[in-house]
Amino acid sequence: MAKQKTVFTCGECGRREAKWLGHCPDCGAWDSFVEERVIPAGGAGYAGRARRKASDGGGAAGAAPVRLSDVVSSATARFSSGISELDLVLGGGIVPGSLVLVGGEPGIGKSTLLLQVLDHVAASGRPVLLVCGEESAAQVKMRAERICDDSGSISVLAETELESVLESVAAAAPALVVVDSVQTLYSDAFTSAPGSVSQVREAAGRFLRLAKATGASVFLVGHVTKEGAIAGPRVLEHMVDTVLQFEGDRYRFYRTLRAAKNRFGSTNELGIFEMTASGLQGVADPSSLFLGESGPAAGAAVHVAVEGSRCFAVEVQALVNRTELAMPRRVAVGLDRNRLAMLVAVLGRHARLPLSNSDIFVTIAGGIRIDEPAADLAVALAIASAERNVPLPPRVAAIGEISLTGELRSCSQSERRVAEAGRAGFERIVVPAADARRVGGISVGAADVRGVLASLLREGPPPQPAAGATNDHRGV
Repeated sequence: MAKQKTVFTCGECGRREAKWLGHCPDCGAWDSFVEERVIPAGGAGYAGRARRKASDGGGAAGAAPVRLSDVVSSATARFSSGISELDLVLGGGIVPGSLVLVGGEPGIGKSTLLLQVLDHVAASGRPVLLVCGEESAAQVKMRAERICDDSGSISVLAETELESVLESVAAAAPALVVVDSVQTLYSDAFTSAPGSVSQVREAAGRFLRLAKATGASVFLVGHVTKEGAIAGPRVLEHMVDTVLQFEGDRYRFYRTLRAAKNRFGSTNELGIFEMTASGLQGVADPSSLFLGESGPAAGAAVHVAVEGSRCFAVEVQALVNRTELAMPRRVAVGLDRNRLAMLVAVLGRHARLPLSNSDIFVTIAGGIRIDEPAADLAVALAIASAERNVPLPPRVAAIGEISLTGELRSCSQSERRVAEAGRAGFERIVVPAADARRVGGISVGAADVRGVLASLLREGPPPQPAAGATNDHRGV
């Protein structure tokens, strides 16, 4: 009997080595190599070529090249998922023959959203199939009766053996397939456990060939690691056409959906959902969701953010508190921590704010994450308002990037931001001087952050001390 050969594969990037390594030379991951058995050509992994071809949807043995002019574009062949927010993130709908990977923390709503998609697509007359490897068919039915309009039109397959799943999918010929989840599938051709590097890579590759050969759209649900990345080899994200990430706090009522990769649309779009008893519902007006209903408060400022084709207002909140620690803390939630440290240094240098002996906490209200530099001015205003305990004037928003010299730099899509601020009821929006000359309307130009702080905080009403409060409003 021939000796079985093994290789060691990195679970992050897929690099193969003949011996185990503690550190991957390609991606830099530590303790990521796992042992896999090598299947020789003509061995067990290749013996069932005819069976594999049938399960993958068939196809000619040798495909002939064709001219691009003869290829029918799939841009007009999209079909709606029935959920406008998901269609927006996907780029206009589901593309036939596409492979989509959906990731997110446990309990965030991945299975709920895709079950609603199956319900809407089945209602349009297209056959759909749900492959559930984590739940039984009875468990799926219990959830479907709660959130679906017509759960009887959804076909369910409770199976984890990869070859059996592919044969069933090829026989059913559905227009949409949802696999929940890809880490539960396994192939007998590999000795490793389900969820290992080789098993996940093989399952994704087989479903990729199935989707391209049959034209069925496949959604793969992927587990995530404790760092928030999709579990399995990094090559998994390169194989699929689209990678969708569910974000948000599972203990809140809303979720955000982003496209980390999209071969058929933009990766800048953002879908916003609200979790209800009947499933996930799209939010048509995000500004009303992320803005507080109370009046002006010290430490709060409003920023108008742009995500793809969507523009909405968010509230930036800050807390400045005197610390007894040798190293004051800089905590950012929904914001880049390094960006916050830079803004604190600029405020201390150019605005003369005494922040070196204070802990600073900044959060984007509602749990959404903002990465654009145009939020710099709103963050600086919130910090300055919290440090001086003076609220900003009511119905005022701010956008603008702050340079290391304290100047305000122009930001993108100022016209849309100003228009959204006016629609949301704001009377003026502070923007860099260059944008104000171009946009006009309710925009007010400013040259540097020091001038903005002197203008807005001087206009604010005097703070009202709380009952029993001491003279030191920042605490101990």
